[in-house]
Amino acid sequence: MSSMKQTNGQIVQVVGTGGTISSRYDPKRGGHVSAAPVEAIAELIDKNQKLPPIQVENFSTAPSFEMRFGFIEQLIRRLSDLVESDDLSGIVVTQGTDTLEETSFLADLLIESDKPIIFTGAQLAQDHPQTDGPRNLLDAVRAAASSQARGMGVMVAFNGQLHAARDVQKLHTSALETFQSPETGPLGFVDGDEVIFYRRPLIRRRLRPVSLGKRVELIRLALGMDDRIIELLLQSGIDGLVIEAFGRGNTTSEVGNAIRKAISSGIPVVISSRCIAGRVRPIYRATGGGGADLAAAGAIFAGNLRGPKARLLLMAALADPDACKDLPALFAGFAP
Repeated sequence: MSSMKQTNGQIVQVVGTGGTISSRYDPKRGGHVSAAPVEAIAELIDKNQKLPPIQVENFSTAPSFEMRFGFIEQLIRRLSDLVESDDLSGIVVTQGTDTLEETSFLADLLIESDKPIIFTGAQLAQDHPQTDGPRNLLDAVRAAASSQARGMGVMVAFNGQLHAARDVQKLHTSALETFQSPETGPLGFVDGDEVIFYRRPLIRRRLRPVSLGKRVELIRLALGMDDRIIELLLQSGIDGLVIEAFGRGNTTSEVGNAIRKAISSGIPVVISSRCIAGRVRPIYRATGGGGADLAAAGAIFAGNLRGPKARLLLMAALADPDACKDLPALFAGFAP
């Protein structure tokens, strides 16, 4: 365990991208709109708090459910430039929660720096009387300024907890404690002016994709599904496929046959689980859809990595000249 009391020090850069943390109710549009600049969020932080100097930058005011890969590439390039500044101790990114676990994961895969990069957001809008945005931003700034956070990778600060980008998931549509790491737990906590870490992440990997333009699709299985969706995807042209399979990594026989067809045509197929927690493992033999059947056909098993992140890992790896040479080894090391 390590802790650090915060005092004024090097600058923390806050990069705003929009989301609920920047949203307010617009009566003309009849709903909440992500439009407030990040300065308006920072203004809500208690001025009596002992904090390092803060710089703010409005990168966008986009809802995270509208983010595209071109936008994410621009954001990651900007963050990569910022971490090179000697004046900054760390970076905080404010974002909508819908895709926050994915953008933070990509940032952790692609940005090479020991400086802490902390993603955060809010479940309640800026004008809600109980908004959680200011507290989450305050905690994220403290974490970004902590010397103990160096080398910890990209993290998510939410509801007083600090989570590794690889492990964190959004588990609830509206609860303030929505972000959890179901199997590993948080890396640490922010308690008042203390940043406390109990462990360090052991599994990290840097990739260098030339772009995020590879088309990798994700399919979540349900009772009785056949091969029609996969057949349509194969006809449309894809670069890779991730299946959120049943349990330990099993599918229907029809889906299993389609997976074999994809693999035989040179399309990598990664098997994850639709369960919230637990590892996939090729155990069962069946009529072509058991996990052992899929592994024998050449499917790659993604350990405890959930489907959305397995998709991003495959997408980045396919565009990385080195990583694409041995995808099974990559997944075995990153998602054992």
